[in-house]
Amino acid sequence: MKIKSSLTLALVSLLPSIASAQEVAEESASYLSQNTADILWYLIAAILVFFMQAGFALVESGLTRAKNACNIMMKNMLDFSFGVIAFAVLGYSIMYGDSIGGFLGWSSGYLFMGDALMVGEDLAATNLVAAEWLFQVVFAATAATIASGAMAERTKFIAYIVYSIAITCLVYPIVGHWIWAGGWLAELGMRDYAGSTVVHSVGAWAGLAGALVLGARKGKYDKEGHALPIPGHNMPMATLGCFILIVGWFGFNAGSTLAAVDDMAYIAMVTLIAASTGCIGASITTWAKFGKPDLSMTLNGALAGLVSITACCGSVSILGAMAIGLIGGILVVFSVLFFEQKIKVDDPVGAISVHGICGVWGTLAVGLFGSTAIDAGLASDGLIYGGTAQFGIQAIGVIAVFAFVFPSSFLIFKVIQKTVGLRVSEEEELEGLDISEHGNEAYADFQVYADLPEEDLA
Repeated sequence: MKIKSSLTLALVSLLPSIASAQEVAEESASYLSQNTADILWYLIAAILVFFMQAGFALVESGLTRAKNACNIMMKNMLDFSFGVIAFAVLGYSIMYGDSIGGFLGWSSGYLFMGDALMVGEDLAATNLVAAEWLFQVVFAATAATIASGAMAERTKFIAYIVYSIAITCLVYPIVGHWIWAGGWLAELGMRDYAGSTVVHSVGAWAGLAGALVLGARKGKYDKEGHALPIPGHNMPMATLGCFILIVGWFGFNAGSTLAAVDDMAYIAMVTLIAASTGCIGASITTWAKFGKPDLSMTLNGALAGLVSITACCGSVSILGAMAIGLIGGILVVFSVLFFEQKIKVDDPVGAISVHGICGVWGTLAVGLFGSTAIDAGLASDGLIYGGTAQFGIQAIGVIAVFAFVFPSSFLIFKVIQKTVGLRVSEEEELEGLDISEHGNEAYADFQVYADLPEEDLA
């Protein structure tokens, strides 16, 4: 009887320990389950964003001339390839390393992703960091590829490679640190949910600097300075590219939840809504202005809506998303005309307007349409709800990023110009960069053999 009582007392005394162990096991299982879901969502989103490289390649190639199609495809292949290595070697450390005064990150252990991965210490944590890096590096590659369109059809290939390395290991990571990695703009309260400024404006301001240093394409302006049309060679290709970009943008915006959480579906919804109203806004604007709806402007309108909603996709209502996309679609039409006709900046695909001007608009829209009921992290409601603080913070961020990216990119392009050279010769430009830079033709079956003797054609 005493033995039975002692055994009972022992079991009773163990109950708290058993319960505690069960709780730990449940918490561990819950953590592993959420960790796995987060990694899976990171991977899906990163793949979608990476697929946007194909969209950019098709849009840029379709909106330019056939003689430069191979060159554009090569640039889109190599900017992400060099960008991935540059971000792994140096960019990640500058973006996510220990903050130096809020302006620059640095952790030598993060070079080549060394200490960041904690290999051998915690497999789950290591894989989560790897997934986060994968998601961030495709963003860096997107920023790099935006400038390609603004500088298309006259840039040396080697110069573009040097630029791609510079933006992904220096320019983009510094701005990313400011806003996304606890830098001074993050401390100020700037909200750029998925990168209207960090990604799109950075790429666009770099493209603006490059376009100015390069100058216009031959034949773009007449002797009086009037802009002449240089039509793209394949509008179906450009349209397909636009649809691919829309699909990729679901990863771009919804993936920026940085975890598998409930609001990623809402963010995907407002993203599609803004793309749709941007498309409608641009098509109606060109219809009213030119008498017919223009396809190239309509494609850019859809992209303008996407860029515009990128900063505020986690902060605005459905009606807000509609308005933001619509205004972006209208704005991009007038912006393209302004840069082309008024200040003579030759941007073959409208990249500066789509990503720069609409990136600014989307960033400021947080301070106009943002709601603390939707995004508790905002400093205040937007202006339309009576708040003022957030708009001021957003404006400071927009100005600061332009003040850093444009002059630094201008300097980079000037250095490239003085060293390896930036622009191809006039003869190479007229011949087309496919032949002069790569010895390839995109459409070799259409080559004209007029100079060959008739017996060679038999």
